[in-house]
Amino acid sequence: MVLSFESLSSRLSSLRRIRELGVFISIVAMAIVFSALNPKFVSAPSFAAMLSMAAELGIVAIGVAFLMIAGEFDLSVGSVYAASSMLAAWLINMGMPFAVAFLAALGLAACIGYANAVITIKGGIPSFITTLGMMWFIRGILLAVTGGFPVVVQRSCPALSFLAAPIAGGFRISGIWFVILAILFQIALMNTAYGNWVQAVGGAPETARALGIDVARVKTINFILCSIMAAFSGLIALSHFQVVEPVAGQSLPLEAIAAAVIGGCSLMGGVGTIAGAALGAFLVGEIRVGLILAGAPAYWYIGFVGILLIVAGIINLRLTKRV
Repeated sequence: MVLSFESLSSRLSSLRRIRELGVFISIVAMAIVFSALNPKFVSAPSFAAMLSMAAELGIVAIGVAFLMIAGEFDLSVGSVYAASSMLAAWLINMGMPFAVAFLAALGLAACIGYANAVITIKGGIPSFITTLGMMWFIRGILLAVTGGFPVVVQRSCPALSFLAAPIAGGFRISGIWFVILAILFQIALMNTAYGNWVQAVGGAPETARALGIDVARVKTINFILCSIMAAFSGLIALSHFQVVEPVAGQSLPLEAIAAAVIGGCSLMGGVGTIAGAALGAFLVGEIRVGLILAGAPAYWYIGFVGILLIVAGIINLRLTKRV
């Protein structure tokens, strides 16, 4: 059966609307390149390492993408990542139950997210400026309190391991958390009324207000969720390494935004998917593992991500104009 030109054109147009297609093709292309450089790249341990590396970044990227789709940014996620896990480490060392430390860390993150929302919305300040200031403020406090020294978990806390304990074949529980959260947030975005509100608020806030959507409330909730996701990722890192550096997560905000943009999120808001952001984070993990197996210098990773971000930005711009 021969497809007509109109039918083929229609199918190609439909494919262009799949915003995750670009990052999926990139994942496959990188897999081909790295497997050619080192056959060990295509193996279960290699995939497990990719998923583990992608998990921490991916969980943050999910929250960042959810907020970006609502039309806002959060550059303080790296500082929240460090502050929340450091608070949990302190509480565990003081003999507090893990549940208390866990909830306190998430509560601190929620408060920071709420503060970002209030300053941005009530003060009329761009979220880029608000969260940049919050990032430096929190980081300064962490450095002042610790003197620049890391905080080590000194007490045995078996419950902490449920966040990132090894399972089998190099896989960790953190990878499962990453997949579960990606699925839940994707469903919330694409299949619930709240997800529709998030996309409407980011794409056309004035129209959303006219339709009766509480724009400020939606943005506030997303700021809080973004910070909580950063805290959860920080707790996973604490579970894995049992230590928190006061400078931990410094590059996390830009990496998370890069993963979201590579996955199809628009910097203008209103466009993107959680699945795309998760795939973008996985691509970043794939590049890290691939470069390690290829024996390339560590700084090549930054260059690879930079090139992918530029290409993704160009593709997203063209797709936005065509759709």
